[in-house]
Amino acid sequence: MKLSFSRALSMDIPVNYQGVESCEIISQWLTHHQEREAEAREELQSALIRARELEASDVDLGAPGCDGKIWMRIFGRKRPMEEFGTYSLIDTNAIILSWLTLNQRQRLFMQKSIDFPLAFDIDGKEVRFRGTAFFDRNSLGANFRRINDTLFSIEELGIPDVIANRMNLRYEKTGLILVTGITGSGKSTTLNAILDMNNRENEAHIVSIDSPIEYVHQSKKCLVRHREVGVDVLSFEHGAIEALRQDPDIIVVGEMRDPQTIATVLEITDSGHKAFTTLHTSSVLDSIHRIVAEFPPDSQERVRNRLADVLRVCMSQKLVPTVDGKLTLAKELLSVDSSVQAAIRNKNIGEIYQMMIEGKKMGMITMEQDLKNLFQRGIINQYTAMNYSNNKRRMQQLLSVH
Repeated sequence: MKLSFSRALSMDIPVNYQGVESCEIISQWLTHHQEREAEAREELQSALIRARELEASDVDLGAPGCDGKIWMRIFGRKRPMEEFGTYSLIDTNAIILSWLTLNQRQRLFMQKSIDFPLAFDIDGKEVRFRGTAFFDRNSLGANFRRINDTLFSIEELGIPDVIANRMNLRYEKTGLILVTGITGSGKSTTLNAILDMNNRENEAHIVSIDSPIEYVHQSKKCLVRHREVGVDVLSFEHGAIEALRQDPDIIVVGEMRDPQTIATVLEITDSGHKAFTTLHTSSVLDSIHRIVAEFPPDSQERVRNRLADVLRVCMSQKLVPTVDGKLTLAKELLSVDSSVQAAIRNKNIGEIYQMMIEGKKMGMITMEQDLKNLFQRGIINQYTAMNYSNNKRRMQQLLSVH
């Protein structure tokens, strides 16, 4: 046990108490011993500060799976950090609960998991993480995702001007901008870069619905409002609908998690607004298929037609390991024109891949083309290019003519 009060706390927990029952006792104990709660908070804060120093993307602790250790993902590789020693389950239960408000703890006990923002100051600068707490074998576990302190520019992300202009309210007032990728692929970073570009270049109103709030955009030329699901608004769906009554120019929906939210995003975009959102898919084609497949067969034709009407840009991305042991962004870009719209409406999604191959003048690129570029520039090796491609056959062809 690493916390000074763990032994005393364990004496107050009946031996037959586990899971929520045990955590409720710990919660009450922390509430009545604020100096102990502060000690637990400082223990996690020190680990998160170290994660920031090491440029770790994620910190994990708690529950039997962690084996008493703090784990970090550094440049794509997750491993235990021996420097922190070993924690008991009571230690980690207390550490995780210490960062939650009483309301958040009650939601955790009822729902068995909760997403929450975590922030603290280092030398006058706010540092932010996105926390997820959950139960694992009747003990609390948690993951903390580090939020970048600084924003990347559109240029740094390698997004061509012709695509960036379609993402910019100055040039296109309406339409859906979709950023996709698996968990940990940097979707939020890209989305924040797009928002910052609009915030700096347009006099407008941005309403962002997040779960939880990650990077906080200060109003520059735009009025920017952040609404957190579960705190300021009931759901992504409710937040998007409510935003229509708040005089927005841009509506940001942090993630399309279910058919109701997808339908709402298509509706608000169809009503003449510009919408940005993300989706957990690994390619542009998968994203289109996924959106349509979320609906019952008798609704899919209507969804296809609406998606064809509103979609402007789809960017799918991955973070891939570099030859020097770090990570770099690989992406594919689709810019929707009349040919792409027709392919979506007519269920010819497979044709879009060839359009992306031939669409360089419009800023389009396939994942395989971008991986080949990274390989030719010496940033990644051939194995990585093949391993992270969506179309292995096409990737092999591109590498063979290197």
